[in-house]
Amino acid sequence: VLPYERTASVAELRESASADRLMVLARRDGVVVGHGLAARSDMARAGSVVPRVLPEHRRQGIGTALLHHLVAHVEGLGLPTLRAGADDEGSLAFAHRFGFEEANREVEQTYRVNGPVAVTPVPDGVEVVRAQDRPGLWEGAYERFGLECLADFAVDTPLDVTPERWARDWLGDPMFLALHDGEVVGCAGLGLDADDASRAENGLTAVRRDWRGRGLAVHLKLVALDWAAAHGVEEVYTWTQDGNAAMRALNTRLGYATTRVGIQLSRPTRRT
Repeated sequence: VLPYERTASVAELRESASADRLMVLARRDGVVVGHGLAARSDMARAGSVVPRVLPEHRRQGIGTALLHHLVAHVEGLGLPTLRAGADDEGSLAFAHRFGFEEANREVEQTYRVNGPVAVTPVPDGVEVVRAQDRPGLWEGAYERFGLECLADFAVDTPLDVTPERWARDWLGDPMFLALHDGEVVGCAGLGLDADDASRAENGLTAVRRDWRGRGLAVHLKLVALDWAAAHGVEEVYTWTQDGNAAMRALNTRLGYATTRVGIQLSRPTRRT
């Protein structure tokens, strides 16, 4: 359905299972023709719905059936808003038919890895470590670092990320952390594609407000790209909010090319 996106492994899907998360399959004559996902969104007071149908089985009511099933789950969670996404005309038309409207846009940028990456010097007083080598450091950074970075996202609705989701969903592997006096002041990470070892997605790249403008974001991003080069990754991609001009400009300066645009959609859970 999305040949240009990573496919989560079965192990990853099982690890993400919770009472708030619904995963279903659509089958016809015993053959899987689509799937659906509904879960609490990182957006405040919202639930995400993801109905997907194989191209040859579309326009037969399968997507509609999946969507109704997913919406009912989000309603059961007591959330007033639905969130979804589309990056092709057919999906956008389907969403509009069910009352979804554009709320925001994300831009995908892609970096082609061609050998080792020259990394800029680390700012004075900063040590860069891997979160995986320092258990508990990422979790402990939620209050002072995480909440501030999440609050600065260029989104139409504030993010509402619990400490548990921060620890589980926002930690890259690897995740590089910049420390000053033992406190996390910046991060940049990668998420390797489970289905294609040659691709990886940039994880959260962020710098604490009092450390911005010192070249830390550039350094961390280059550290991550150099790690990718050393581990056989050929392509690194990232999605950035349309309103985050600073990060998009940084990516362009580092050699990322814009590859596609995704539309973020929203509507009330119950249509009036």
